[in-house]
Amino acid sequence: MLKRLDRIRFRGRRDEFLDLAESPNTSDTECSEEIVIKPRASVRETEEVREAEVEPQGDAQAGPGSFSAALDDRTDLNEVKGHLEIALLEKHYLQEELRKLKEESNVDSLKQELEKERCRRIELEQKINDALRSRLEDSPSQTPKAPSAPSAAGSDKQKETLVDTLLKWLYDRFGVYIEDFRFQPEETTVETEEPLSAKRLTENMRRLKRGFRPVTNFMRNLSALSSWYSIYTSAIAFIVYMYVAWNGWVIPMFLFLAILRLSLNYLIAKGWRIQWSIVPEVSEPVEPPKEDLTVSEKFQLVLDVAQKAQNLFGRMANILEKIKNLFMWVQPELTQKLYVGLWLAFISSCLLPYKLLGFIIGVYAGIKFFIIDFIFKSCPKLRQRYDTPYIIWTNLPTDLQLKERSNTMLGRRLSESEQVIAAGGRGSLTAAAPVGVSRDEDGGRYYSTKRGAFHEVFNLPESERPLTVCETGWRCCLINRDRKTPTDYIRNGVLYVTENYLCFESSSSRSGSSKRNKVIKLLDITDIQKYKVLSVLPGSGMGISIATPSTQKPMVFGAMMHRDEAFEAIYTQYTKIITKATAINPET
Repeated sequence: MLKRLDRIRFRGRRDEFLDLAESPNTSDTECSEEIVIKPRASVRETEEVREAEVEPQGDAQAGPGSFSAALDDRTDLNEVKGHLEIALLEKHYLQEELRKLKEESNVDSLKQELEKERCRRIELEQKINDALRSRLEDSPSQTPKAPSAPSAAGSDKQKETLVDTLLKWLYDRFGVYIEDFRFQPEETTVETEEPLSAKRLTENMRRLKRGFRPVTNFMRNLSALSSWYSIYTSAIAFIVYMYVAWNGWVIPMFLFLAILRLSLNYLIAKGWRIQWSIVPEVSEPVEPPKEDLTVSEKFQLVLDVAQKAQNLFGRMANILEKIKNLFMWVQPELTQKLYVGLWLAFISSCLLPYKLLGFIIGVYAGIKFFIIDFIFKSCPKLRQRYDTPYIIWTNLPTDLQLKERSNTMLGRRLSESEQVIAAGGRGSLTAAAPVGVSRDEDGGRYYSTKRGAFHEVFNLPESERPLTVCETGWRCCLINRDRKTPTDYIRNGVLYVTENYLCFESSSSRSGSSKRNKVIKLLDITDIQKYKVLSVLPGSGMGISIATPSTQKPMVFGAMMHRDEAFEAIYTQYTKIITKATAINPET
C-alpha cells in the first residue's frame, strides 16, 4: 500500500510527466465517465486527500479493523488517478495545438526572409558608402596634401559623418520618388453592381440630364448665334471674329474665351449672379421625390425612364452607326465626297504655308457659320440641294435602315418573280392555288387566314381584303360585355380592317365555321375610342372600344400590343367611309 501511495505522489507532479503514452493503462470510457461525473479537484483537495491517505496507513498498521477505511482510500486513489489522466490529456491536446500554430504561422521562414532583407540592405549601404568614398578621395579639394596620423583619423570620422548625412539627405529627398518607380502588379478591382431600383434609375436619368445641360446650353447658344437670334450680338461677334481671323489671332481668341469662361465660373461659384447666354435659360420645374409610391406608380415610373433611356440610346446608336457607315463605304457616293475633300486638304496642307492655310480656314469658317448657315436655315430647299455636310449626314443610313432596305429589296424580287411566273402560266397557277385563297388582281398577292381564304372565312365579297397596315392582323381578345357566359364573354383571336368592314377571327372557331367570328360594318359604328380594360395598370391601356346600334354596351378589343397603330388605321378608314357616305347622301 505504501509503494502505491509513493507511486501516486510521484505521478502527482505535473511538470515531470513524460507523455500520454507513459500514463497508467486505463480505458477511455473510464476517463470519460470520470470527466462527466467528477469535476477537477483543486490543490487544497489533493493535499487533503494525501493527508487522508497517510492517516489510514497508521490505522492499518495499528490493527486490521479498518477495512472500510481502506475501501474509501481506494476510491479516493481512483479519483486522483482520473484527475491525473485528465491533466495528461489536456497537456497532449495543448501540445498538438501549439505545433499546429507553429506550422501555420511559418515564423521560421519569415525570420529567414527578414534576415535576407537585412543583409541585402547592409550590402547596398556598403556599396553606396564605397562609391561616395571613392568620389570624395578622387576630388583634390577633399584630399589633404600632408596629413598627419591624428589628423587622418579625424578626417576619416568627418568623412563618415558627411557620408551619412549625405545619404540621409538623398534618401529623404529622393527616396519617395525612387519607391514610385518600383514595378508592382496592377490591382484589378471588380465593381459591385447595384440591384435594379426605380428610385435609383430615376435619379441616374436626372443626373445624366444635369450633366448634359452645359453641353446643350452651349450648342443652343451657338445655334442662336448663327441664326441671328439677337441681331446686335451676332453682328458684334461676326465683326470681332473676322477681324481676329484676318490678323491670324483665332487660336489666341479661343484660348482667351476659355479663360474668360473659367473666370466667370469661378465668380458664379463664389456666389455672383452672372448670366452669359444669348438664349435665356429655361429652368425646368424640379419634382419633389415621392417617398411612398404605389405599385402602379412605380411601374409607370420605370416605364417612363425606360422609354427615355430607349430614345437616348437609339439616338446615340444612330450617330455611331452613321459615322461607321460613312467610313465603311456603305454609301459610295457619299463617302466619295469625303474622300475627295480629304485629298484636297492633304495637298493644300503640303503646298500652302501654314499661315496662309490658317487664314483661309478661319475666314471660311466665319463666313460659313454666320452667313451661309443662316441662309440655309432660312431656305430649307437651298439647304437640301447645296449644303454638302447636311446632305451627307441626312442620307447616311443606319444599320436598321439597311436591314429594312434589304428586306424590301428581297420582297420586291420575290414579287417580280411571282409576276413573271403568273405571266408565264396564269392558268396553271390558278389551278395550283389552294382552295378558298383569293388573289389580288393588281399585284398577284393572295390574302388568306389560318382557316382559309379571307372572304370565305368572313362571308364577304372577294374585293374585301385587309389593308396594307394589317395584312397579318392584330392579335387581341374580344370582350363582349352583353354576354354572360365566360366562353362568349372573352374570345382570343386576330383583328383585321378592310375597306368597309372590321373583322375579328376567333382562334377557337373550327375550320369552315364562322359562328364565333365577328364582322362589323364601319358605317354601323357609332363611337370608337381608346379603352383601358384594367384601371389598376399604369398607362393609357391596350384596348379599343367600339359601339354599334346592335350592342347595348360597347365591344372591347383588349390586350392589343400595337393598340395605337390599330386605332389610327381603324379611325382613318372609318373617317374616310363616313366622309364618302355623307358626300353621297348629304341628308344622312
